[in-house]
Amino acid sequence: MKQKHVLPLFLLIQIIVLRILRYFPEFVENVYSNGFYLKLSHFSRIILGKIPFSVGDLIYSILILFLIRWIWKTRKTWKLQWKDHLLKILSVLSIFYFFFHVFWALNYYREPLFEKMDIQREYSDAELLAFTKKLITKTNEIQFQITKNDSSKIVFPYSQNEAFQMNLNGYKNLTHEHSFFKYEILSVKKSLFSLPLTYMGFGGYLNPFTNEAQVNDLLPMYNFPLTSCHEMAHQMGFASESECNFIGVLANLKNNDLYYKYSGYSFMLHYCLSIWKFKNEKIFQQLKKSVHDGILKNYQESYDFWKKYQTPIETGFEIFYDNFLKTNNQKDGMDSYSKFIDLTVNYYKTRPL
Repeated sequence: MKQKHVLPLFLLIQIIVLRILRYFPEFVENVYSNGFYLKLSHFSRIILGKIPFSVGDLIYSILILFLIRWIWKTRKTWKLQWKDHLLKILSVLSIFYFFFHVFWALNYYREPLFEKMDIQREYSDAELLAFTKKLITKTNEIQFQITKNDSSKIVFPYSQNEAFQMNLNGYKNLTHEHSFFKYEILSVKKSLFSLPLTYMGFGGYLNPFTNEAQVNDLLPMYNFPLTSCHEMAHQMGFASESECNFIGVLANLKNNDLYYKYSGYSFMLHYCLSIWKFKNEKIFQQLKKSVHDGILKNYQESYDFWKKYQTPIETGFEIFYDNFLKTNNQKDGMDSYSKFIDLTVNYYKTRPL
């Protein structure tokens, strides 16, 4: 076999192995997610956590420049040497694919959180309605505690760097109840690509190679705590978007700060109201009437923000990311973000909200 065929063949082998690995979640959970990955991620955060800028974003910038340079240099030889160029691309993808999974993405194949925490997956409309009404009461209560006025929107009083540090309080309190949510060694940073992320419709992402949590620093601040806690959950090795939404909510609700609690409750309420808008417009309108105007103003603030940056680029990246998630063992794709409501409704059946 020629050397130039080795890495492309290795890519095929990796894809086959991953197809098999999805049938062994306990092995991934014990050997990788709670073994090798924890040590590797801690090491990465120790090395890079105190660097004030995103090293991962800087590396991506350099790689993009190299890619542009390579495309420019080879533009005239594609017709004659397309097979060689294609093999080079597959070779690079093979290396990228290998380190992507070794450094983080094998977590896609670990045990589902609903099994780990013994949480049911199904709920009835009646249970969702009761849960939504409780959320409205709690969110209204906290909004009024902060503003002393039910028509004033929440204005987050902390800086983004202060918020990153304050996230630790919620995770520390959450660990007392669930030890597997223990978060160590802060490495959460404002993304250097915040504007492109906004046009793509993303609030943040985890760099799987440096284990830095990147947060879009253009986001409306009232839900900044939830977004950053979501990315921290990815750092701990939870790959599912629904699970990270769920963990992020718990970390917000366990925080001692009222603004954090508001971020968590308002986030859950927004998703529940969206579900009811889809399920039953009449019930949605009735529920909406009981929500404080200040909360609705925060929702409008978020809607206006994303509307301002909405372009066909966002739609294209949503389609791409939807398929990316489905390829990586998340069958619901982009819809998995809202599936965290399955976890929260059933989680709070046996405990006070």
